[in-house]
Amino acid sequence: MNDGEFRVSTPKGPTLAVLPAAKNEAAPAARVLQPSGWPQPKGYANGMAAAGRIVVTGGVIGWDDKGHLPKDFVAQVRQTLSNIAAILAEGDARPAHLVRLTWYVVDIDEYLTNLKELGVIYREIFGAHYPAMALVQVVRLVEKAARVEIEATAVVPC
Repeated sequence: MNDGEFRVSTPKGPTLAVLPAAKNEAAPAARVLQPSGWPQPKGYANGMAAAGRIVVTGGVIGWDDKGHLPKDFVAQVRQTLSNIAAILAEGDARPAHLVRLTWYVVDIDEYLTNLKELGVIYREIFGAHYPAMALVQVVRLVEKAARVEIEATAVVPC
């Protein structure tokens, strides 16, 4: 174990690889719901509508395939988003199919302080696709060392 990492319980199941989406793939059949006259949100959508096959994750945290969890909040977010992309790929979905993300953080100020860097990481992993999102501060997460947990919902067009 490297300095700055925690050992956490190992997730069950096979190791997954994240594959980038092909450049020529068609955009998913999801529609952003933006009521007339509302200000344009930055980094999220107010709502999404989509038809197709639903892919749902559980609460995903930033452990790697060896069960290590970095201490740093930003590093945990990076790994969490990568883990979500891997789960989506396992379900034949891509980040562009996401319609909802719910973020649970133990310190909302830590999130807000790192917002610019989080945006860069988000776009590196998910691209410039912004589904409906919610951010919730919680007292703690199941894994004590986890600083962030994210649930994702994607809809893959049929």
